[in-house]
Amino acid sequence: MPNRPEPRLEQGLRSVPAGVTVRVTVPATSANLGPGFDSMGLALDLRDDVEVTAVDEGFSAVVQGEGAGVVPTDASHLVIATLRGYLLERGWEVPGLALVATNRIPHGRGLGSSAAAHASAILLADALLPEDERASEADLLNAASHLEGHPDNVAPALTGGLTVSWEEDGRYRSSAMRPHPAVVPVVAIPAQPLSTETARGLLPAQVPHHVAAANAGRVGLLVHALTQEPSLLLAGTRDWLHQDQRESAMPESVGLVRDLRRQGLAAVVSGAGPTVMVLADGMDQAETARLAMQASLDRSAQPWRVSILPVDAAGARVETHRSGQPISG
Repeated sequence: MPNRPEPRLEQGLRSVPAGVTVRVTVPATSANLGPGFDSMGLALDLRDDVEVTAVDEGFSAVVQGEGAGVVPTDASHLVIATLRGYLLERGWEVPGLALVATNRIPHGRGLGSSAAAHASAILLADALLPEDERASEADLLNAASHLEGHPDNVAPALTGGLTVSWEEDGRYRSSAMRPHPAVVPVVAIPAQPLSTETARGLLPAQVPHHVAAANAGRVGLLVHALTQEPSLLLAGTRDWLHQDQRESAMPESVGLVRDLRRQGLAAVVSGAGPTVMVLADGMDQAETARLAMQASLDRSAQPWRVSILPVDAAGARVETHRSGQPISG
C-alpha cells in the first residue's frame, strides 16, 4: 500500500497542542472467509500497538517487531502520513509527532496489516482532537475504509468479532455479529509475502450467473455456520470467486487449502493470501487442523508458522492522555 502524499499545511488550520499522547491497539483480521469476498471479515487475537505523542516539531517513528528496519521512520511512515492527512481534512494540523509501534501482524500475508495501519491512523488522529470534535463510529469506519479501498478488514479491526460490510450511496457500512464460541481459527503463515495488488490482478472481470448464485448461497450458509451451527463450516466456506483464480500466485497456499478440505477441515485463503486459515469447530478440531497443517507443510521449501488464534471480540481500543490528566479510554 503506497504512502499518502505529504500534506500541505494551509493558513487557518487549528493546531493539536503538544503533550497529547494517544495509544491504540488494533487486531489482525481475516477477510473473505471463503465465499464472502470483499464483504466478510473476522478479528483475530494478534495485535499491533501504536502510540503517538504530539510534539512541538518533527516527525519520527520507532518500529519494533514486524517491519522493523524496513518501514520508514520519518514523516513518510504510513500511520504518520495518514494521520496528518486525515487531520488536515478535518481542519487541523499537528506540528510534530513521535510514534512508537510494536507490530505483531505480519505484513503482506493476508492478515489485515494494512487495514490495521489505516484504522490505527484514523483512530489516533480522531483521539488527538478535543472531545467535541470527535467523529462518529460510522464516520471512522467510512474514513478508514476509503483509505483501505474496501471495508472487509477495517470493520472487524474496529469492532472485533465477525462483520459483514457493504457500500451504499458512496459510504461504507458494516454490521457486527458474535461468532459461535466453538469457532476457533487456526492459521498457517508463510515466510514469503504476497501483495494484494498481485492477487487482485488475477481475478476475472466477470463470472457466470450460476457461479455468482452458488457463491451467494454459500455466503448465507457461512453466516449461519459462524454464528449458529459450526458443524456446517466446511460447506459454508466453499468459494468459487477468488481462491482457485489466484493459484498461480500462491500455489502452496491453494494446494494446502485443497488438502485440508479433503480432510474435512474448513480451510480458506485468508484475505488475499498467502496465509491459510481453518475455521475449526471446537478446540479438538483446531488441534487436529494444527497437526494436519504442520504435516502438510513439512515438505515446504519455506518456513511456515502454524498457530491457533482465537477470535478477538474487543476490536480496536484507544487510550488518551493529555498533560496533567490521567489516561482515559
